[in-house]
Amino acid sequence: MNKKQGIIIATLLVLIVCAGVLATKLNNPLYVNGDDSGSGKSSAVSFNNSSQKNNKTSSFFEETRLDRDQKNAQTLQTLKNFIDDKNVSKENRDEASKKYTDLAMNTNYESKIETTLKSKGYEDVICSIEDSKARVIVKGKDKLTDKDTREIKNVVVGIAKIQDVEIEVKQ
Repeated sequence: MNKKQGIIIATLLVLIVCAGVLATKLNNPLYVNGDDSGSGKSSAVSFNNSSQKNNKTSSFFEETRLDRDQKNAQTLQTLKNFIDDKNVSKENRDEASKKYTDLAMNTNYESKIETTLKSKGYEDVICSIEDSKARVIVKGKDKLTDKDTREIKNVVVGIAKIQDVEIEVKQ
């Protein structure tokens, strides 16, 4: 098996794992309020019937998150293969190692920022960090207040130490 075949197999494995995780999350029942109101309907059914218009927004956040995670996993695998290749010069391996570390840290920061903002009451959040800029997309119906904007920026600065923060609201 040559290197190209190994990369293809590793990429396919990453995609299979991501598809499995997504399938598991989507196939689990949804519990919106955690109790059965005695109406004979499950929470998942009532959620499904009452919020069909939110499916477009929810799928945006899910698809964006899945796409970002797949791209990051593929890039990390490519960088890892580049780092492990003995035919590559030391300078190039060192540069790839730095990019690998930066991407791994940014992925960790994105996850922490999303979790922290969700715990502060935001319905759904996507965070993307590239170079020294963070982009945060928040699910909401209204424009963010100055307090909300400051809170989001403080979370990003506190976790990722990035001052340049772009915030967007998606309905």
